[in-house]
Amino acid sequence: MIYVCISSYNNNPTVGLLLWKIRNVFNDFPRQYQLLVVDDGSTDDTGTTLKPYEKSLPLTVIKQSVRVGLAASLEILMKEALSRSDRHKRDCVITIPADFSVSPTVIPDLVKKFESGADVIVGELESEDDRFGDRMVRRFAPWLLSPGIKIPGLRDITSGCAAFRMITIQSFIGDGDQAVLMNEGASTFPEFLARASSGARQIASEPVKKGPGTSTVSEHGPIINALNLFGAGRRVKIPAPSEPANVRS
Repeated sequence: MIYVCISSYNNNPTVGLLLWKIRNVFNDFPRQYQLLVVDDGSTDDTGTTLKPYEKSLPLTVIKQSVRVGLAASLEILMKEALSRSDRHKRDCVITIPADFSVSPTVIPDLVKKFESGADVIVGELESEDDRFGDRMVRRFAPWLLSPGIKIPGLRDITSGCAAFRMITIQSFIGDGDQAVLMNEGASTFPEFLARASSGARQIASEPVKKGPGTSTVSEHGPIINALNLFGAGRRVKIPAPSEPANVRS
């Protein structure tokens, strides 16, 4: 089973289209899949937009009455996926941003590398369309996040798009209510990725295309995002993977 997990906050303009595009991807690439979406206390019409998709897609919406943030939303999604799966060594979790900043057409390539044995497959965004400052933050994120967060071999750990063997998620997501992820903002996904990669036997990467949306992280501006990443790399210490990520083919 493939669990596609999406955290959405005020993404009414993009989240419905993203779900429909994911459906089209799986129509052409038949695999068993479920869509899990956290509506993180949205104040726009996100909830209204999601309702009809619950009837036409294998979709579960987890509604939060107040905003809990990306870190908590990711943990909610992962615990839900883990509770549904009884094959944590064989099932897959895919994360993708609700803002449609990443094209879901990468999903088949992520799954193929997963089926070939990779435990973590990271989508690396290859776009020169973003603002210069955003491109620089993405390029220098591995340096900004050191020494606490390191995944050798990867060039982009900020896209928000990746596939994980569920056992790598289970290794750090606990059963209790205590939060695991310590960072919010631009550093949330890199921390999540690093914790999953720490116990992975094989890490790969895959180039991803930019979607038509604009990353909600970029709304905070490159300077704030750079400071966020810099602080996270000194706030937490996560063991680096034993092997560097495979070079993309």
